[in-house]
Amino acid sequence: MKSAYLFAHKFVMAIVCALFLSVAAFADDTPIAVDQLPAAVKTFVAQKFPAQKILFAEKDSGFFEKTKYEVRLDDGTKIELFKDGTWNKVENKQKGVPASFIPKGIADYVKANYATTPVIKVDKEKYGYDVELANDLELKFNEQFQLIGMDD
Repeated sequence: MKSAYLFAHKFVMAIVCALFLSVAAFADDTPIAVDQLPAAVKTFVAQKFPAQKILFAEKDSGFFEKTKYEVRLDDGTKIELFKDGTWNKVENKQKGVPASFIPKGIADYVKANYATTPVIKVDKEKYGYDVELANDLELKFNEQFQLIGMDD
């Protein structure tokens, strides 16, 4: 009786593992041609980064998440956006994220407290924003741009 229970338990666990692996296989990061990007994505890049050229584009079709597009610009900027042109993440570890792109409340806080340290990543999160500075300090802001946490 005990061996039948163990067999059934292992069988169920094997099926659960196979399901998780098959779901993970649906996540797909596919390189795409720049002209295959949605119009809203191209418009966002042209308006916010007019001096930059898109060098590489990738479509990330997640099983549980909305499809995202990642573009890399010729100045090292990496942008993650949704089909409608809404940005999710902007990163530039070489030059920093342009100050004009950073939400004003966050830019004001960083300027007042870390004036000489560039912002290298701005990431939208459920709680607000995650901001990484060049000194590896991570600042967490709520949607009202109030500091709610720090990690180093």
